[in-house]
Amino acid sequence: MSPTPPSPGPVRSAAELNAAICALWSHPAARLTDEQREEYRRLLAELRQVEQGDVTTAA
Repeated sequence: MSPTPPSPGPVRSAAELNAAICALWSHPAARLTDEQREEYRRLLAELRQVEQGDVTTAA
């Protein structure tokens, strides 16, 4: 029997995720490091999940 996967932890709001995404871009012309790009991808994925959850809840 497979173990239960760990819970993802506290869910951040779309506003919190958006603020974290904006914080990565200190200047419009700034380039992100590899680590920052990975964090950006994670934040976008989390934001998509939150948005899909919002749609499901609203429907």
